[in-house]
Amino acid sequence: MTQKVAVLGTGKIGEALLSGMIRAGWPPADLLVTTRRPDRAETLRTRHGVTPVTNAEAAKSADTLILTVKPQDMGTLLTELAPHTPADRLVISGAAGITTASIEDRLTPGTPVVRVMTNTPALVDEAMSVISPGTHATPAHVAHAEEIFGAVGKTLQVPESQQDACTALSGSGPAYFFYLVEAMTDAGILLGLPRDKAHDLIVQSAIGAATMLRDSGEHPVKLRENVTSPAGTTISAIRELENHGVRAALIAALEAARDRSRELASGSNT
Repeated sequence: MTQKVAVLGTGKIGEALLSGMIRAGWPPADLLVTTRRPDRAETLRTRHGVTPVTNAEAAKSADTLILTVKPQDMGTLLTELAPHTPADRLVISGAAGITTASIEDRLTPGTPVVRVMTNTPALVDEAMSVISPGTHATPAHVAHAEEIFGAVGKTLQVPESQQDACTALSGSGPAYFFYLVEAMTDAGILLGLPRDKAHDLIVQSAIGAATMLRDSGEHPVKLRENVTSPAGTTISAIRELENHGVRAALIAALEAARDRSRELASGSNT
């Protein structure tokens, strides 16, 4: 933890990562941040004790650069970094759809690049971060990335060929659950419950179900069957979900997210 780490483009996820690293033991003096707005930089300095710098300064002085900009901003950032980034810098990219090869091509030959797809539960230290090494990244580089992102949740190493699928499942995944809770809340109101009570019922049910999935070791089918009694309320609801093609819609949605991740890799922003 004596190495300097710079978070470039420090938005909500970048700040969550900083906060988790500090709680895990990184000295704030060893953490650098870059932002577009001076007021945002000052907020980060005051809130966390980190040091705001320019992108060029970060590339020159940090041992690890974590790129948390949007995919469409990655090209501009790499152009700015390239003249200042030595080959011994570890570059970690958190941009959806951007391959390690495309980053390696823009930087000094031999630069180690690690691709990470995390998600918004990093804000509450429950992220799922999926890690893939590039051509020049060693096991030590991967371990360092795991140490950093492990400060805000769980990590999983996969081949980069699986990153687009992981983006669809876990990178975008929290939004699907929020969408489901939103729909169930509306249903609760339709059934006569006040919004706040419907919300509390659904959120606690979601937390309980997620904890059972994580801790029980049971297959989700088994857990569902435990709730589904013959001719009962649950099977009636599940029949309607199947009649309306909810399972097929979810599969199609995930395929669409994966395809969009591939489009981002090819440079399509439309």
